[in-house]
Amino acid sequence: MSLSPSSTAPGRGPAGPGSGPGSRFVVVGNPGNRRTTMFADAVRAAGHPAPRVLAWRDVLRGRYAFAPGEFVRIDSPGEDAEVDRLLRDTDDPTRVEGTALWHRRFTAAVREVTAEARRAGALTSVDAEEVAVLFDKRRCHARLAAAGVPVPPALTGPVDGWDTLRERLGAARFSRAFVKPAHGSSASGVVALAMAGPGWIRATTSVETAPDGRLYNSLRVRHHTSETEVAALVDALVPDGIHVERWLPKASQGGRAADLRVVVVAGRATHAVVRTSRHPMTNLHLGGARGDLEAARAAIRAAGGRFTDVLDTAERAAACFPGTLCVGVDILPSTGWRRFTVGEVNAFGDLLPRLTGLPGSGAEGLDTYAAQVAAAPAAARRAER
Repeated sequence: MSLSPSSTAPGRGPAGPGSGPGSRFVVVGNPGNRRTTMFADAVRAAGHPAPRVLAWRDVLRGRYAFAPGEFVRIDSPGEDAEVDRLLRDTDDPTRVEGTALWHRRFTAAVREVTAEARRAGALTSVDAEEVAVLFDKRRCHARLAAAGVPVPPALTGPVDGWDTLRERLGAARFSRAFVKPAHGSSASGVVALAMAGPGWIRATTSVETAPDGRLYNSLRVRHHTSETEVAALVDALVPDGIHVERWLPKASQGGRAADLRVVVVAGRATHAVVRTSRHPMTNLHLGGARGDLEAARAAIRAAGGRFTDVLDTAERAAACFPGTLCVGVDILPSTGWRRFTVGEVNAFGDLLPRLTGLPGSGAEGLDTYAAQVAAAPAAARRAER
């Protein structure tokens, strides 16, 4: 987060409803989207005026402006067909391909928005260069690893197709791996790949391949056991770039694979939810379900660990992105709930309706959006210092 170098811009007085940095809110988002609506509700509930909403479709065309002292929340551009078309030239938001173009255009837009905000004396919720890393799984993984944050082992260097991938998986002794579009989100295009012995292969994915070879997101998880099908799928993903990491065995809850999404606001873990699934991908829109956080705590204690180890791991991951007010960190607990690894860090990982803050987090009784609204004035003061 950064403010204009000027310390004399209007609106820099003590924080309070309607005055001071971080108290007049602007949202760059999609009007009517649940993310924008829920954040606006949190702003009003905190006693601030309703935020100005700048539509991504206008921002991408250069139609926006900021005022001194505003706090600019940059939100997800997803779930809008027109915005998706502007970012990656497709009329169908369910298409998997085009993520490299999306990344170039989106990160360029964020750079322009944050630069304009600085010139106006406004504060933004994200750092543009951090967003560029967060939306590149290869660079994000490398940054976390360099900081000593536990992450799954991963292949490095480019992969140009299935034949190369198969060879490199064998050399790395990865019998199970996640193949992820480098710039994807919400499990779009993700393939959970398992190989055992000559000729045995199983790929689990939500990707649907059309007769013409195009890839589409689906809400149905499917399995491929033909190497020909798997090769075609990987070859179609490769042009946009892929990130490949070892598929680590995860803990279970109620016979379902389990992981945790931890939301970190202003450096502090404030919210956590257990996600469970019958499939390797635990995303809720793919049939995953919220699990029992207290049962997870008990399992961690029974294994000789502490739940604070989970929160500490998430906070260490978030500390790699100090200019971004809020991130969602996906924590992968090992079998038996003994160790914790960071699978993803999400720039827009706060969409967790009805989830309130953890005891002792400072966000008790607040949802993820209200926690960010509460943290904004202090973040503004820190940025000024």
